[in-house]
Amino acid sequence: MKYGMNLLLWGAGADESVYPLLESCKSWGFDGIELPMFDFTVSNYEKLGVKLQQLELLSTAVTICNAPDNPISPDAGIRRAAVKRLKSAVDCCAAMGATHLVGPIHSAIGEFVGRGRTDDEWKWGQEVLAEVADHGQANNVTLVAEYLNRFECYLLNCAEDAGRFVREVGHSHLKTMYDTFHANIEEKDIHAAVQSMADQMVHVHISENDRSTPGEGGVDWDSSFAAIKEANYDGWLMIEAFGLALPEIAAATKIWRRMFPSEEHVAREGLKFMKSRWENE
Repeated sequence: MKYGMNLLLWGAGADESVYPLLESCKSWGFDGIELPMFDFTVSNYEKLGVKLQQLELLSTAVTICNAPDNPISPDAGIRRAAVKRLKSAVDCCAAMGATHLVGPIHSAIGEFVGRGRTDDEWKWGQEVLAEVADHGQANNVTLVAEYLNRFECYLLNCAEDAGRFVREVGHSHLKTMYDTFHANIEEKDIHAAVQSMADQMVHVHISENDRSTPGEGGVDWDSSFAAIKEANYDGWLMIEAFGLALPEIAAATKIWRRMFPSEEHVAREGLKFMKSRWENE
């Protein structure tokens, strides 16, 4: 098992300003980090990769799609923009040595049309990600499509659908993941949810119901850890928490008040919680 920290808690930088944070994550005991990827300047990621190697930290990355590059848009030009954006993200992952590109990369976050998904949208999302997965395979980067709760997207809202979505594509470098925050909202049965996607699950976000310190909120951790372990999962347990450090991220994640005493508290206590729960499960 590998234990990681998503750096979105502090912001979305990819330049030398994050180096002290990488050093802190190493000193706190993390095996690696998950880097927010919104800028696609490859040279920044090449330098970042050198720093990660020096610290002996592993890495994954997380990104999103927006309205101008929505993979499920009826406009073929916008879908092409989605392919271009995600391929650029894969290039940046390869430059820094990140093994996984995770997130709601199947559709634009926060974009709604007043109805549920259509068969065409399902197919368009699969076509876009299949093409990008070819690029991922060539660069040793696995795409990981994350389902979100109904308030953030409408294409994939539950584990069963996420598993079926990537299973139908059938690409070695397109998989899915489990996130305790979204599952807490959407799933009726945590065990059944994890089992429905277990054969395609290559990543896990450990996220509290209020997006703060894992273990200090209301998520059903007993069910989540038991289900993940029963699935013989042995990848990343990655803390994903959000704060007020970056206004645009706070707005996107609907964080309006401070949920924890400090970012360091979230990281240190969250890591301690993950290790104790996994090792004692």
